[in-house]
Amino acid sequence: MLGFAILLGFNLVGNWIQWSLHVPLPGNVIGLILFTAALFLKIIKLKWVDVTASWLTGHMLLFFIPYVVGTIVFFPLIGANWISIGVGLVGSTIGVLVVTGFITSKIQVKVREGDA
Repeated sequence: MLGFAILLGFNLVGNWIQWSLHVPLPGNVIGLILFTAALFLKIIKLKWVDVTASWLTGHMLLFFIPYVVGTIVFFPLIGANWISIGVGLVGSTIGVLVVTGFITSKIQVKVREGDA
């Protein structure tokens, strides 16, 4: 329970910071950044949250069920625009792959030059 309380606490603090300071980031992202910083600064020990985080990650699919069920409402809209949605998905996937490959090849060249 300690691990869940820590994770929930960081989530709530992140949401509070976003709400009170009007930061243009989602509160859960701010909480995750704070949690990561706390781990790196050794304020929070990994063993405190390891079991809970592993359990939550293992059951992550359950958290997406409401969103998947919610898309049923949009089936007529998706059906009417399936070509543009498909082109957008394929195009963005290709774009991400090309950019990732380009950046990776540049990083590998710099790493090899540094080793020589």
